[in-house]
Amino acid sequence: MQIMARLFSSLNNADKKRKGSEKVKLSRYEQETIILFNADESNAEIYTADKTIMKRLDTLCNTYPDIYKIKKEDSISKTYSVPKSYISYRKPRTLSAEHRELARQRMKKINAR
Repeated sequence: MQIMARLFSSLNNADKKRKGSEKVKLSRYEQETIILFNADESNAEIYTADKTIMKRLDTLCNTYPDIYKIKKEDSISKTYSVPKSYISYRKPRTLSAEHRELARQRMKKINAR
């Protein structure tokens, strides 16, 4: 987590060097999200500069304030703390030929409207 602290610090310093009232616009490439956790700690940190992810996490923070917490916030990004057990990995979805055909038929019906 010390590496991320240095990264956040350098991002915050760069942000402070910009003019105070100037609105910062990040490119889509710069709107990154970093999830960081290690074997020793029970929480994960999520750093994001993506407004869509921020809205989702803000909603979770408001709904479950004892679980999701905002740790840091600046004009372009936020850092959240969540239990690392809430971070999940999923295998790719595989569809049988029958399910694929049913989905194709449903989409065909929807697009025909």
